[in-house]
Amino acid sequence: MQQELGHFIKGKRTAARSNGSAPIYNPGTGEVIRQVGFATPQEIDECIASARAAFPGWRHTPPATRGKILAKFRNLIDKHEDELARLVGEEHGKSLVEAKGSISRGVDVLDFATNIASHLKTDYCENVGRGVDCYSIRQPLGVIVGITPFNFPAMIPLWTGAIALATGNCFILKPSERDPSCPLRMAELAHEAGIPEGVFNVIQGDKDCVNHLLRAPGVDGISFVGQTSTAKYIQETAIQHHKRVQAFGGAKNHMLVMPDADLDKTVDA
Repeated sequence: MQQELGHFIKGKRTAARSNGSAPIYNPGTGEVIRQVGFATPQEIDECIASARAAFPGWRHTPPATRGKILAKFRNLIDKHEDELARLVGEEHGKSLVEAKGSISRGVDVLDFATNIASHLKTDYCENVGRGVDCYSIRQPLGVIVGITPFNFPAMIPLWTGAIALATGNCFILKPSERDPSCPLRMAELAHEAGIPEGVFNVIQGDKDCVNHLLRAPGVDGISFVGQTSTAKYIQETAIQHHKRVQAFGGAKNHMLVMPDADLDKTVDA
């Protein structure tokens, strides 16, 4: 009997309740190697509630302490690199070398996150106007959802999750239902490193799950990488429900289009 993958909520794996499932294929052989169960609306709400309950404690954990925990997480990623790369290869089809390379690129951002305390410093300007001082404060937003694509099941969850966690937010990862094993294992390693229960969660599902997360009042922000048309939909829907959004359509670099740009002009490659 094939293993059915569920979620990671409150610091442990949980079996998915009955809301459908999908096969997980090994692209190299074409065989079904696992099943993934989709979250019910109730499970999604329970996951969000768990993150919201954990937020005050994580928010008030000193940034340097959060960084130390993430450093332990980074060391566990290194220790289990072969295992994680194997999971990526089984479900995505990357070679072992490619899989390890993608994990390494994710770890680069995790390294940055472990030392993020210096980047959270703020400014205070005295007497900017007569009797007026000006200061800035950086505060965590709350519960952040990361919706990540099939092509990088380790790298992009590490990119989005590491920064969200380092800055004091709680994180709910909705990975691709086609290769969810590596994200689940990384969540276990994060918990082993000392991430408190409810701070880093993984919820499985398809578009219905995404739609629920986009509309849920307990979610404060969305980070997405994937197809451009999907990015547009996610941005529009999440904004309508008063959420902060970063939506990287096609995973391209940022570009500003200035008012005087000639949009009809093409450049030969």
